[in-house]
Amino acid sequence: MGTKELMLYRDMENGEILKDMAFLMGNYKNEYYNREDLKELLFETVHRLLELSVSYGFEGNLWHTYLTYLLASHENAYSTSCEIIGEITGSINCAALHDFSIFKGLFDYDFSDMEAVMGTDCVSLLLSYTGSGGHGKVFNRRIRDRICELSRQLAKATDGGEFKKTVTCFYRDFGVGKLGLHKGFRVEHGEMGAQIVPITKIAHVHLDDLIGYEIAKKKLVDNTEAFINGRKANNCLLFGDAGTGKSSSVKAILNQYYDRGLRMIEVYRHQFHDLNDVISQIKNRNYKFIIYMDDLSFEEFETEYKYLKAVIEGGLERRPDNVLIYATSNRRHLIRESFRDKEEREEDLHSNDTVQEKLSLVARFGVTIYFGKPEKKEFQEIVRQLAKRSNIVMAEEELLSEANKWELSHGGLSGRTAQQFIDYLAGTYE
Repeated sequence: MGTKELMLYRDMENGEILKDMAFLMGNYKNEYYNREDLKELLFETVHRLLELSVSYGFEGNLWHTYLTYLLASHENAYSTSCEIIGEITGSINCAALHDFSIFKGLFDYDFSDMEAVMGTDCVSLLLSYTGSGGHGKVFNRRIRDRICELSRQLAKATDGGEFKKTVTCFYRDFGVGKLGLHKGFRVEHGEMGAQIVPITKIAHVHLDDLIGYEIAKKKLVDNTEAFINGRKANNCLLFGDAGTGKSSSVKAILNQYYDRGLRMIEVYRHQFHDLNDVISQIKNRNYKFIIYMDDLSFEEFETEYKYLKAVIEGGLERRPDNVLIYATSNRRHLIRESFRDKEEREEDLHSNDTVQEKLSLVARFGVTIYFGKPEKKEFQEIVRQLAKRSNIVMAEEELLSEANKWELSHGGLSGRTAQQFIDYLAGTYE
C-alpha cells in the first residue's frame, strides 16, 4: 500500500501494526509466503490493534482510529509547523499531500477479499467496535473523543487534498503529539535523560471557583494574557499562607488558556538539573509553556536554587520566548533565613554577600502575587458560596457556626479549610 514511500510520516510510535498490516495487504495472495504464517500474522496484528485500542479507549472503526492516532501523534516537519498556526506555505505541502494520499488509500482499503482468502472474519470485528464506555488508561475522554471524531471526518474525505485539509485543521485547533494533545506534563529522568511525560488527569478547576482574591487573580491573568499573546511577560511567584488557592490558581490558568496553546510542565526541586534539557525540548514548538514549581522553598543547606537562578536569568543562551516559570511558595523569600544570616548581614560584608545571593532568587520573578489568609467575614463568605455551589441546604446561622468550629480544629481560616468543611457536609448529609 505504499507505506514504504511515506516521506514525513515515518518511524511512528506504535507504527509496527501499520507495517505488518500493509505487508499483509500487499502479500496475502502471494504464494511465496506460507498461508498459515500470513494468517497467524493477521491474528497477531488484530490482537495488538485491539490491545492498543482498549488502552486508549478507542471505539468505532478501530482501523480508522488507529491510523488517525498515528497522524495525531506523529511530530514531523509538517505537523509541528501547522500546530496552532494552521496551513503553511512551501514545498513541504507537496510531501504532506503525497503522504496523506497514501493514508487515504489505507482508510479506504476493503478487507473483505483478504478475509475471504484467509478464511477468517477477524478484521470485521475491528470495523464496528463497541467499547466498555471508559476512556482508557492513556488518553482522557477529551483526547479520545477528539481522535475518534477526527477519524470519522477523515473517513468522509473524498481525496488526498480534503484529507490533508482536515488533518491540518486538527493540528491548528488541537496540536500534534503529546505536547499538543495533553495539557500538563511531569518530568521523568530515564536512560535517555529527561523525558516529558503527559499527565492524563488534571483537576478541572477554574478561576471563578476561587472565591475572593480578585486583585491577585487579575495580576495572574494579565501576565498570562501577555504571554499567550506574544507580548513581554514575567516569571511569576505566588506566595502566602497555606490553603489560600495558590496552586489552584495556577491549575485554573492552564485550564483557561489550554485552547490558546498554553501547556504546563511540573518540575520538582530535585529535577532542577534537568531544566536545561527540558527547555531544549520545547523551545522550538509553537506552544507557550509554563514550567510550574509547586511549594517551592529551600533550606539553608540546600543549593538547588542555583540551578534555578541560572535558568531564569543568566548564561549565554537566554530563556526562550515561549517559556515562563510560575512557582508557588509559603515563603516570601523562598530560602529559609536563620538568625545567623541576620547577624552576618550586620557584622560581616562578605557574609552579607552570601545572604544576598540567597535572597536574590525571588528577584528573578518579575511578578509576585500575595495570597493571604482570609479574615473571618471573608472565610464565612467563602463557606456560603461553596455551600451554595454544593447544594447544601442548612440554616445560615448553623452553617457558619459549624464552619467556625471546623476551622478551629482543622488548620484555621483558609479557602482549603472551607472546602474541606463543605466536603465533610456533602459526605455527611447525602
